[in-house]
Amino acid sequence: MVSAVVLLGAQPAAAEKKYDPGVSDTEIKIGQTTPYSGPASSFGATSRAIVAYFKMINSDGGINGRKINLISLDDAYSPPKTMEQTRKLVEGEEVLAIAGTLGTPGNMTIAKYLNGRGVPQLMGMSGSPKLNDPEHLPWTTTWYASQTVEGQIYAQYVLKAKPDAKIAVLYQNDDYGKGYLMAFKAGLGDKAAMVVAEASYDITYPTIDSELVRLATSGADTIFYASSPKFTAQAIRKAHEIGWKPLQIVITASSQTEATLKPAGFQAATGLVTSLFQKVPNDPTWASDKSMIEFHAFMKQWAPGEAGDLFLSATGYSWAQTLAEVLRKCGDDLTRENLQKQVTSLDGFHPSLFIDGVTLSISPTDRTPWRKAKMARFNGTNWEPFGDIVTIEDDKPKK
Repeated sequence: MVSAVVLLGAQPAAAEKKYDPGVSDTEIKIGQTTPYSGPASSFGATSRAIVAYFKMINSDGGINGRKINLISLDDAYSPPKTMEQTRKLVEGEEVLAIAGTLGTPGNMTIAKYLNGRGVPQLMGMSGSPKLNDPEHLPWTTTWYASQTVEGQIYAQYVLKAKPDAKIAVLYQNDDYGKGYLMAFKAGLGDKAAMVVAEASYDITYPTIDSELVRLATSGADTIFYASSPKFTAQAIRKAHEIGWKPLQIVITASSQTEATLKPAGFQAATGLVTSLFQKVPNDPTWASDKSMIEFHAFMKQWAPGEAGDLFLSATGYSWAQTLAEVLRKCGDDLTRENLQKQVTSLDGFHPSLFIDGVTLSISPTDRTPWRKAKMARFNGTNWEPFGDIVTIEDDKPKK
């Protein structure tokens, strides 16, 4: 009888549940901040889709038997507010991780704090290459192709399509805009002098009309918009109003129909060039695609209040699929250490809305999820992909 008791006590340790703050047998508590209000509030659609996705997951029993309690707070795209809300989530709510913080300025602000406390900064929605720093930011991972990758993609396109271009750049005066500006110029290499004019704006500006007019008078025949949707729309519309017809290149984050192209005017936006990593909702190109049909069904059931082209919602949907995959891989070992181990062992994961040929990988030594995209041009109605998949191997920031 004694021996039987000993045997029972010697069951495999692998079955043991391991928890850190925010986890129980029934719940996994995750924190997030996002701009539901303020000048970048259009990006809030991304996080609303994430919240809706986990409502759907929870209705089916959650992940490994646990409901996902995603606490998503408004930070108004204000770094001090991002820090305040993040502290509230970590120290007050005691979440397992901060996941999907939206925006480069906010992610840059909270990185040191989270890494100092050993709290995963999980798949932050920023393309800053400064966050790809496993040595100094071991608890930080991101979920976008870096600004270096995207900037190089556009630089390569210009060098090939318009090698004698005179380029103007409109950029947001923070880590978001400056990161794209530096990446684009670095991608031009010894041809960086092709950039003949630059203009910056603060996100609190009511309009950037004067900045755009100044760029138009520079002699530039090409413009790169390293700007958020509201100001990109203003710039495209103003260029059309004054009769300036440069080759216009817009970053992916500001290429949405509803937030950018529609306010700018479809006629004004015709000919615009961007890069795509995922399929575009409400675009005829993917109307019969199975994954797109599933996405629209999800939105209809779980986020019926959303409207428009749903590009940002699709981004949130893809992000949520990725987090769900990471949490499934954690099993019953829901420690911060294992969460970080699982997210940095993603290899070739393909969210259902990603275009063919683009997959997501994060490793212990490299936190840039993907380095591929496909160029596309707006024809006045939809985005038309063209050319082959573009791959950028080196996205490390130059010293």
